[in-house]
Amino acid sequence: MNRFSYTRASAVSEAIDQHRAHAAAAFIAGGTNLVDLLREDVAHPATLVDINRLPLRQIEATGDGGLRIGALVTNTAVAYDETVAARYPLLAKAILAGASAQIRNVATVGGNLLQRTRCLYFYDAGTPCNKREPGTGCSALEGVNRMHAILGASDQCIAVHPSDMCVALAALDATVHLAGHDGTRALPFAEFHRLPGATPHIDTNLRDDELVIAVELPRQGFAEHHAYVKVRDRASYAFALVSAALGVELDGDTIVRAHCALGGVAHKPWRDLDAEAVLRGRPLNAATVRGFADSLLREAQGRRGNAFKIELATRVIVRAFELATQRSFEEGAS
Repeated sequence: MNRFSYTRASAVSEAIDQHRAHAAAAFIAGGTNLVDLLREDVAHPATLVDINRLPLRQIEATGDGGLRIGALVTNTAVAYDETVAARYPLLAKAILAGASAQIRNVATVGGNLLQRTRCLYFYDAGTPCNKREPGTGCSALEGVNRMHAILGASDQCIAVHPSDMCVALAALDATVHLAGHDGTRALPFAEFHRLPGATPHIDTNLRDDELVIAVELPRQGFAEHHAYVKVRDRASYAFALVSAALGVELDGDTIVRAHCALGGVAHKPWRDLDAEAVLRGRPLNAATVRGFADSLLREAQGRRGNAFKIELATRVIVRAFELATQRSFEEGAS
């Protein structure tokens, strides 16, 4: 672990100013990921700016019927909030599928958005990793890549984003609110995280001096028809091999609209708006659901260790539709 200085802020503007005043500074709240990165010699901040005193712990209604969740609200507080449980149960279920109760008690919403991949090569400072040290190579390409990406990867990086919460936020069309030296801005959730391309060390479109201050959910929460399905190597405290967050709006047996995001398959939660658009007005049956899964995974590419994820993802999508709509979509079903 490198030596670093420590400072504490009591206001958003103060935190931003302190971050700008120190080279190689990092914000710290719950620290459930950053502390790991420090211990493993992956992150080397010169200064830590503690933001735990900032007034960002509210969950409150917005004027247009949505919900705004402060960046310092803990994962536990979100999952067990009465409004979230009633109107956005997909988010609550995704959070409870991740980590452990102890970690959820201190992990924050903002930190969850910013957590970095759990690729074993990223955490091993003795191996080449373009995400950790740009230009050194990607050990996972020909190495142990069972957990790695089948969508949106590049020849520079095939790591996946580890969050469960973010998969649900992607499906819910959340908005991320940011504050920086030049003021505040709102970023659609789909634009917050980046695919690796040639710059896998840059995870998000967050500017250097910006701080996540809130996440906003729209009015539609898919409370009636939703599912979060997570397949992992053990029943708890494990990252997803494949997960799916699904919200469906129905008119009888006709799909009005459906939002589906996948986790464990890409550098960011994976959605395909074109594939979702085809579902509108379609009958809810096995052919529709399986056709959607095929479309969503049409560009998937497996490697020696993770090719199984393509079929697994198909099954996870189908299972999510079954749980969300209480119907069966087995082969041959109408």
